[in-house]
Amino acid sequence: MKDESNGYEAVAADFLAGRGSAQTRNAAIGVRVVEAWAKTVKPGGAVLDLGCGPGDPITRILIDAGLSAYGVDAAPSMVSAFQARFPGVPVERNSVERSDFFNRKFDGVIAWGLIFLLEPDAQAQLIGKVAQVLEPGGRFLFTATRRACVWNDAMTARRSESLAPEAYKWLLESVGLVPINETDDEGENHYYMSAKP
Repeated sequence: MKDESNGYEAVAADFLAGRGSAQTRNAAIGVRVVEAWAKTVKPGGAVLDLGCGPGDPITRILIDAGLSAYGVDAAPSMVSAFQARFPGVPVERNSVERSDFFNRKFDGVIAWGLIFLLEPDAQAQLIGKVAQVLEPGGRFLFTATRRACVWNDAMTARRSESLAPEAYKWLLESVGLVPINETDDEGENHYYMSAKP
């Protein structure tokens, strides 16, 4: 049976202890970029956190910004931790590719640390699904490297692949999304931001 969590269920205990805890939330890399992005989403809007993990810090940032958060993650341990931290927030245990949340509309979608865990074809399909569920004016943020490369994920040792910025721009535009910004955070994560006209 395929591990739809891309190896993260096997390392969930270490992840939750080291990077997904309340103690590490304020020092987490990327917090300021995500906080700024959340302010661009329609006030009170619904935002889907793809690969939400335990929800800290990304989902918490969305909630603190007054947005209606939804999460999806394939790792059972991550979903359990999410439910314990955010008992009233809808979360689905599923692969992002097959999420039932793609049957509704959102004002924003965020995929932090996720896209490059998928095969290139799956990345393209996911970007297409995001475009379909975004409301007009909706925002999409995802992280990937600044250049095309292949490496082994630091936690799972599984293959990861980032496409070139030009490829991501083409994928976004091909499904009707407009690239609006790219930026980096203090941990050298690269962010791609787009909007649905």
